[in-house]
Formats: sequence, C-alpha cells, structure tokens
Amino acid sequence: MVFGLFDNSPVLDPTSEQWLFDACTWVLDNFDAGIFYHDTPLVLPSNDFFPGRADSANEMAALMLDRVKDYAGVSHWPTRVAIHDSVEVAEPPKVEILGDLRGPGGIAHGSPTIQDTLPIYYIPDQIGNPEGMIAGFAHTLAHYMAQFSTTEPPGGREHWPHATELLAIFLGFGVMIANSAYTFRGGCGSCYNPAAVREAFLSETEATYALAMFASLKRIPVGQVTRHLKKHLRGTYKKSIKSIRQRENDVSRLQAYA
Repeated sequence: MVFGLFDNSPVLDPTSEQWLFDACTWVLDNFDAGIFYHDTPLVLPSNDFFPGRADSANEMAALMLDRVKDYAGVSHWPTRVAIHDSVEVAEPPKVEILGDLRGPGGIAHGSPTIQDTLPIYYIPDQIGNPEGMIAGFAHTLAHYMAQFSTTEPPGGREHWPHATELLAIFLGFGVMIANSAYTFRGGCGSCYNPAAVREAFLSETEATYALAMFASLKRIPVGQVTRHLKKHLRGTYKKSIKSIRQRENDVSRLQAYA
C-alpha cells in the first residue's frame, strides 16, 4: 500500500481558503487587475531574472531591489536600500508617487533627497539567502503599495501583514515567498543562521496555495512553477491547483477582472 496516494484531505481549512479568495478580490479591486493579467510575470529565482554581479552586500541588495521594482511595475518609485540596524526615523516619509501607482504610466523622480525616498531594509546575512531577500523586498514594496488602497483588506488591520504578503505574491513573487516561508532549524548549529531568515506571515501552505491561485488565474502550466519550488512543496502545489479548479464560480469571478 502506498500511503497518501489517495489522500483527499483539504489543503487548507475552509476559513483560510476563503480568506485567500477574498484577499485576492481585494488585490484585484485596488491594484490594477489589468496590469496583473497582462503585464505581471511569474518571477523565478534564476540568473535570467536576476542577472549581474556586485562587489559589496549593499550593491548586491540595490541590484536585487532594482529588479524586484521592475517586475513589480514600480521602477519609478523613489527608494533606497538600508541595512536593517541602521538608525532610521520611526515612520517612513510620505512620498508622492508621480503618474500611475504602478506600470508604464509611472513617472520617475529626478534625483530625490534621502528624505524623499522609501527605505527598503535588508540584513547583510540575507545576501546568502537571495530568495528570502527578494521575497522580503517584494513584501516591503507591497506594504507601501497597500497604503494606497481605498479599502482595508479582509479581516481589517489585524490581517495587514498577511494581505500585503498575498499582494506580493500577486506582484509575481510567489515562488520566492513560498520557498522562503519556512527554514529548517535542525542539524548542526553552524548550519542555521537566524539572521538570514525572512519573517513570514502566511504559512508555507498558505503561500503555496496563493501561488497556485496566481498561476491558475494566469493559466501558467503546473510544471513551469513546480520545477522551481522546494521539493516538499510540489505536492502541496498540485493539490492546491486541484482544489482551486473545483471552485469554478470563484475562479470565473476573478477571471472576469481580466
């Protein structure tokens, strides 16, 4: 007998699954569904998506951030990378975004001063964990973007970090967010560096399910995603795809935004 071969247990509990669909509606209502459907790529952890070399941690972080901004459609936002333990103001500055919030209609700022830029923090130890760093950058940009929303996410402010992480997945960064949602802490003490781990809010399963929603809505083949996922997530991803396909009415409603 092959254990698990006929496992029909749900991927998520009904409440979590419904929240993800409701949050997806919030994303499409507030952050240009047209750009999502027509201009948002599935960003993959490869040299094709993140080419280039740098001579320092700060240069590498800046290089990664530029690519993340480009794929997210916010290359015109005035930002700067900053080490997490730097002395910073308690609240980020109120920055004006010229033109469209995201996409080709945005207008690049000339040479903004440090007071007119959004800080994007990183931890130098994360240079060795590029997927975690990319996911963190995407989540930070999603946090800033969500402040332009006209409505609160499902569940209100209590679910803000979870909703903004979902938004980051729908900006195209779901593979990196799922892959970096959990890091094994076992093994020898020198193998685990807590400073290199990204703080995640969606669980590993929730992030993988949300990635499957992204790919289902954009009709991305299963294999194009699974080959880049951690091995233990591939089965969860395939089960998520099957679960989403069973919610035909919900999927059709979301695809009507295209």
